[in-house]
Amino acid sequence: MSATYESDMKYCEEAIRHGSLSFHAASLLLPKVVRNPCLALYAFCRLADDEVDLKTDKSASVKDLVHRLDQVYSGTPRNRPMDRAFAHMVEEFEMPRALPEALIEGLVWDAMGKKYETFDDLVAYSARVASAVGVMMCVIMRARDPSVLARACDLGVAMQLTNISRDVGEDAREGRLYLPLEWFDAAGISPDDFLSDPACRPEIALMTRQLLARADELYHRSEAGIACLPPKVRPAMFAARHIYAAIGNSVRANGFDNISVRARTTKATKLRLLGLSATHSMVSMFMPTPATVYAPPLPQTEFLVRAAGIEKRTKLGWSERFVSVMEQLHEHDKSNIGA
Repeated sequence: MSATYESDMKYCEEAIRHGSLSFHAASLLLPKVVRNPCLALYAFCRLADDEVDLKTDKSASVKDLVHRLDQVYSGTPRNRPMDRAFAHMVEEFEMPRALPEALIEGLVWDAMGKKYETFDDLVAYSARVASAVGVMMCVIMRARDPSVLARACDLGVAMQLTNISRDVGEDAREGRLYLPLEWFDAAGISPDDFLSDPACRPEIALMTRQLLARADELYHRSEAGIACLPPKVRPAMFAARHIYAAIGNSVRANGFDNISVRARTTKATKLRLLGLSATHSMVSMFMPTPATVYAPPLPQTEFLVRAAGIEKRTKLGWSERFVSVMEQLHEHDKSNIGA
């Protein structure tokens, strides 16, 4: 490896160390041949998230991000560590472009301040911002079996639901709401009233309980896919599963108060779960393949499974849908200016 590549990877690792302690902890169990491209992937995903989330002009940020992706896939990435490392990963593993574009589509929905009417709608969002990353990691691990990809999608959705359950109060204070609007309607609570005065109340605690229950179902189902991955990467994937689920357990331990308290996992907990994950991985090598691995993908993640199964995928169809989303963002910005 060149000195430039090594320095780029050190930059990516530092970005992850400060940006996601949970992912960084899990990644320590990956062999270097897989860990480096996964770090490059995750660092670029963090970059994309920050570019859209932290910038005032959302449309300009998204357009610039799409242009950066164009440069990566044309083999001429910007002369920046994350772009170079991501481009190296894309070329080495022939990463289908539809996958990072799915992530960007989810970020566009965030930029639009989109709210989700039903739980299924929320899963569709989670598929883009989380499952797309899980599927890209499978591509890096040379695991393109549709059943394994479907379980990776389950894990991604479970992680995102956990993140949402932890951040309800923090998101509300920023004017963001991810809990399904139909749940508010059933509880007799106005979403606008909640956003204007986020408070810990039994109805929100019940919604959080429901969200975590759905996540737990998907965490359990994802284990069958992890058990089918190459043995050397299983400990890290089991670690990701257990560490993120532990965040949900912390929310429960706080009495489902995600308004005044932010759930956290301690370093000691992470170390214990790393050990548990290593054991879980070893046991999985002596167990028969769980039947749940063959469950069909969630309807909202099926397009990711198909995309990962086709190398050098044509952009026809996907590009048209992506442009449509960009137009929605443009219309959203125009309506805000006129308001």
